[in-house]
Amino acid sequence: MPSPFPGMDPYLETPAYWRDFHITFLNYWREAIADRLPGNYEARLEEQFRLVEMPPEPNRVRVPDVSVLRRDPSPSGGGVALAVAEAAEPITLTHVDLVEVREVRLELFHNPGRTLVTVLELLSPTNKRNPDRGEYLDKRYGLLRRRVHLVELDLLVGGQRLPMLRPLPPGDYYALVTRAERFPDCDGYAWAVRQPLPPIRIPLRAPDPDVVLPLGEVFATAYERGRYAPVLDYHQPPPAPLRPEDSAWAAEVARPRAAAAPPSDSANGSSLQ
Repeated sequence: MPSPFPGMDPYLETPAYWRDFHITFLNYWREAIADRLPGNYEARLEEQFRLVEMPPEPNRVRVPDVSVLRRDPSPSGGGVALAVAEAAEPITLTHVDLVEVREVRLELFHNPGRTLVTVLELLSPTNKRNPDRGEYLDKRYGLLRRRVHLVELDLLVGGQRLPMLRPLPPGDYYALVTRAERFPDCDGYAWAVRQPLPPIRIPLRAPDPDVVLPLGEVFATAYERGRYAPVLDYHQPPPAPLRPEDSAWAAEVARPRAAAAPPSDSANGSSLQ
């Protein structure tokens, strides 16, 4: 069953399903690109795991780990003293809370030699909030300094946008295509929640022509193959932090789908990553 929305479905911006959608979209993004690549290219998914330290709980009091020493005089009255260690009361300590974050991106290689040409990223919430945003930006600039093309797709309304010298044009969703030979300039695509996802151009190694990729088709395939229609809770306001008028519009668009399905309790999942 297709999404009721003309473009990106704002109900996917929910903790319970975003991570699954992220992986599903990347899989079909890879298939769509592979079908259009020249024979001397390959498209591969690159997966990394890393541990992220969660912020400490506020107002936690930490007691120093000490024992008390009592100095007793010698019974003989001499100057010799005996230090007796009394058992200290146990204190509560807390382990550092680490969460495993899975990062997946799409990489295009040129053969022979398997040279990395283009990296395609679908941004996650961890890429758009501190402290992990800083790590993503470091990795981003490292790729650009290597003279690699970089395509960044932001299908999340929430979180901080990628930093640019000039303000981004108005929009709810963005795609930034940075060509190695044009850095620090890039091609920007912006569109609203009421608009379809646009086709974007994926750069390859010169003189090979760009691959024109229809993002709308990739999204439609990912949505249907991911079977999100029966599990997204269209009875509630959209979880994406849209403008009030767009949020009301989205709820109205979702109303027929909500009427055809019982309320879902699965939208309350773990935090977005």
